[in-house]
Amino acid sequence: MDNQGNNQLDRSFFGQPRGLSTLFMTEMWERFSYYGMKAILIYYMYFSIAKGGLGMDKGLAASIMSIYGSLVYLSSVLGGFLSDRIWGSRKTVFYGGVLIMFGHICLSLPAGKIGLFFSICLITIGTGLLKPNVSEMVGTLYTPEDTRRDSGFTIFVFGINLGSLIAPIAVPAMWSTFNFHAGFSLAAIGMFFGLVSYWYGGKKYLSADSLYPDDPLEPGDAKKLSFRTTLGVIAFALVLLIMYVFGAFNIANFITLLSIIAVVTPIVYFTVMLTSKKTTKHERSRVWAYVPLFIAAAIFWAIEEQGMVVLALFAQEQTNNTVHIFNWVIHINPANYQSLNPLFILIYTPIFATMWTKLGKKQPSSPAKFSMGMVVTGFSYLLMVIPVAMFGPYAKVSPFWLVGSWAIVEIGELLISPIGLSVTTKLAPRAFQSSMMSMWFLADSAGQAVNSQIVKFYTPGNEAVYFAGNALVAIAAGIVLFFMIKPIKRLMEGVL
Repeated sequence: MDNQGNNQLDRSFFGQPRGLSTLFMTEMWERFSYYGMKAILIYYMYFSIAKGGLGMDKGLAASIMSIYGSLVYLSSVLGGFLSDRIWGSRKTVFYGGVLIMFGHICLSLPAGKIGLFFSICLITIGTGLLKPNVSEMVGTLYTPEDTRRDSGFTIFVFGINLGSLIAPIAVPAMWSTFNFHAGFSLAAIGMFFGLVSYWYGGKKYLSADSLYPDDPLEPGDAKKLSFRTTLGVIAFALVLLIMYVFGAFNIANFITLLSIIAVVTPIVYFTVMLTSKKTTKHERSRVWAYVPLFIAAAIFWAIEEQGMVVLALFAQEQTNNTVHIFNWVIHINPANYQSLNPLFILIYTPIFATMWTKLGKKQPSSPAKFSMGMVVTGFSYLLMVIPVAMFGPYAKVSPFWLVGSWAIVEIGELLISPIGLSVTTKLAPRAFQSSMMSMWFLADSAGQAVNSQIVKFYTPGNEAVYFAGNALVAIAAGIVLFFMIKPIKRLMEGVL
């Protein structure tokens, strides 16, 4: 019996294949390291040197945070390629974890801006190698007909958020007790635990097929790849040179250039898959079905990912972080609010997993779930308009406004994120399995690339307009997607 057949009989991990436990633990620790680091990174960048920070301009720090997130997911293209054509998914994930760990070590050292930018490079590449391939391996645990798939991905997302919940409490505690670098050290330790778990669990529970590429490079392909890579590097260097000659080479313009690349990349990727001779007629139809879901996901992530930027600034500047409960006085570290995202995911996940399992084939289609998720996401930002409109941009408001906003947006995430992961594996052409998973992360990359430009408009006095504009775009996208459900389902050709 093949590996998928064995996995279908394997129900040893909450009714799921045992291999899910290994991937669950790996992603949990990787997310611990990543979200622990990002919970304090924006404060590290714009806090004064006297407070242990780098003393950057606040708007620039916000743009760097957004483009950093964009590049992390943009690099998933590299991870998908290396997995599909050279290393196979299991090796690619391990190498990515090693780079991530060293990236956090760079931040743990008092190396200033040099350490920051080295860290960004290492974590960007490392996460790109790890994330799409971990998720792709989850998909290989199930046959296309296995109705446990959506439930399995929901449990997997639970693991992601378990690590994300603990990190914004533990890492900021190290920052408060010692300094920023101590917090970043804890993130590095978390990734180390993830690597150990993956190394030992992978040998026992993951398919041997994951050690080999799905579409290995042919003898002549390496030469073509080298030529195209060299051409791309030269073109990028020429653009930078032109910017320098015309006096336009600065961090802000460099971020804009990266934003353009992040938006153009998925367009190129879709074109490659749709025109490839390796993509069959039925697979091509399913890729077309994926396009509107991709656009909706990009809009969703643009809002959701602002929790680490715009809402992080709101938590520091416009929130009363001293809470009185009876005789208790609780002082909240602004970075702790980043735990609200995973907290609500963990609360909602059992509800959604049970609901999808009980509904079985009667559950809403993937496009319908996306549509509902988009509308809900828009309402999370409409809520944030209220305190700014009521009390003004300079008042310190109750933290429960942030709690409410995160409580709403995470309903949207449960309707989009695990469903998006699942439908991506189901719609993927056989020759582009890991690469198609990269497309899911490119939606996040494109959304954050747009963020790197629009966060500049989040300024005192403009908050209400900012929140309302983002909200209306999400709601409008959800309504448009609702009217596209039937044609999308036709293009999906039997995939739910």
